Amino acid sequence: MNKSDLIDAMAGDAGVTKAAAKKALESFLGNVQGSLKNGNRVSLVGFGSWSVSKRAAREGRNPQTGKTIKIAAKKVVKFKAGSDLQSSVNH
Repeated sequence: MNKSDLIDAMAGDAGVTKAAAKKALESFLGNVQGSLKNGNRVSLVGFGSWSVSKRAAREGRNPQTGKTIKIAAKKVVKFKAGSDLQSSVNH
């Protein structure tokens, strides 16, 4: 399912226009992104939670040349599935 398919499904389920569903989805995504950017955790009970963690700088190896390279530190987004989502996928 891509973004367009999700908008169509949301519009059908909620009985709203595709434009309204698109606006709602973009608002949701923007708010999640903004919260994570500020270092906050986003949690939807039963569905899952997003969080940001820091990955330390480290050395890696270029597989083509075998040379050692430096990999910069960065922040990464993690998602942990909630119990309801996990159980619905496994049944």
